[in-house]
Amino acid sequence: MTDPTNLPDPMDPLDDLRTSAPARIEAAETVAELDAIEVETVGRQSPIALARRGLGAIEDPDARRNEGLRINELASALSDAIDRRRAELASAELAVALAEDRVDVTAPGRRIERGSVHLIQETMDEIVDIFVGLGYTMATGPEAESEFYNFTALNIPSTHPTRLESDTLYLDYGEEQEEVLLRTHTSPMQARYMEEHEPPVYVVVPGRAFRADVMDATHLPVFHQIEGLAVDENITFGDLKGTLAAFAKEFLGSETKVKFIPHYFPFTEPSAEMHAYAHGQWLELMGCGMVNPAVFEHVGYDPDRLSGFAFGMGAERLAMVRHGITDMRTLADADIRVLEQYR
Repeated sequence: MTDPTNLPDPMDPLDDLRTSAPARIEAAETVAELDAIEVETVGRQSPIALARRGLGAIEDPDARRNEGLRINELASALSDAIDRRRAELASAELAVALAEDRVDVTAPGRRIERGSVHLIQETMDEIVDIFVGLGYTMATGPEAESEFYNFTALNIPSTHPTRLESDTLYLDYGEEQEEVLLRTHTSPMQARYMEEHEPPVYVVVPGRAFRADVMDATHLPVFHQIEGLAVDENITFGDLKGTLAAFAKEFLGSETKVKFIPHYFPFTEPSAEMHAYAHGQWLELMGCGMVNPAVFEHVGYDPDRLSGFAFGMGAERLAMVRHGITDMRTLADADIRVLEQYR
């Protein structure tokens, strides 16, 4: 005969939980809401936990075992339902998050604009590379120069008009006995380099120069030059012509024609301008000539044993000839639309 004290309570909380919990689990709309239901149904203070703690009070072993099985079955069923619902909610929440963070991979991206070297610097680098390939060494010098190196050492007389303040930018440089100025060309490095190096000398000098010029289509107050100097024994004007003709063909194309027109420079004798045939016309490229013996004497070279040639060209001028630019001010324009044309 069954002990009436061991019969399930008609108001048994487990039966109530078995009836109501599945619907609550399925009705949960968020993972957080489901976590709260889990605590209430199978947590440490849930009816299931309380029922497990009360198993010890049941004296009949069979009844205790049956009650334990009933509790475990209910706990397992609710835990499985909670896990399934959690997976469904997590999947739905992930889908929403992915939809909100969706990226349209077919839309054009934000391209970072590619920078480039300015046309003038690009031109100077190429010119230097050509002469380095011919065996020359690159050197640079100060932009604030002394009057001696800028004029006197280059055999430019004291009466020459380029020494006037109307042409040259002089600096207030303290109590210096000699005038200091912004160099008017890169030629001062001829004397500086020869003072520090024994012959033979083959050097190319790129850099900025400054003159008190008004900006117009063919002049800039700040411009760029490339100076060259070759000093050795038995150098002739033929060596000068061959070297500069080779440069012109490398820079402007193998079919480029050049001609040399007599000119005057204080630091070379004889002197010439080299012209190249480009864009259907003859265009001046540079000045050149055989180094004046007076320049050798200023730096301590023996003019009876050594000879050499020098040349100087404007980077702006060379860029204009190559690209057919007619106004030098274009090269000083910071308008990105102008610069992008010569990338």
